[in-house]
Amino acid sequence: MAFLMPGDSCDLHVGLLAEMDHSIQTITPASVATIDREAMDAIRDTHRGVAKAMYSAQLIDEGAMRAWITSMGRRASIERVAHLMCELYLRARNIGLVSEPSLALPLSQLLLADALGMTPVHLNRVLKELRIAGAMSLQRGSLLITDPEKLVQIAGFDENYLHRRLRRAS
Repeated sequence: MAFLMPGDSCDLHVGLLAEMDHSIQTITPASVATIDREAMDAIRDTHRGVAKAMYSAQLIDEGAMRAWITSMGRRASIERVAHLMCELYLRARNIGLVSEPSLALPLSQLLLADALGMTPVHLNRVLKELRIAGAMSLQRGSLLITDPEKLVQIAGFDENYLHRRLRRAS
């Protein structure tokens, strides 16, 4: 499962394979644009900068996928939750969706548990641990990071795989 942010592209490789092996679903109202294969090929062929940007986006997506695989296989539950929250916060902050120190996060605990390979009951316990530790809290569609350094430490978070260093707020 991947969480896309406004402006993200998905399936940049569409058209290269006969059919997708997955589906895409939004959890909030969204505007979605599709570009057919011929038009996409023409854009890539005539606009080298666009082609490079799409290739870079694909490489970053692959880095995120490797980070998810690592999370699922090697991180403890509390580290997985903290890591996901760090990633979502960083990505949202870089596109201007963050209202310091909180982030609108319209994800149910059921959806988060499924994405993180946990039961909803176990996720609830982990969220309580993070809240008691003073790192973060998740309340009715909002993530509040109370101690960013502690959350990063718990997660073992290194944002290099996103290739999106936090930009200074202007």
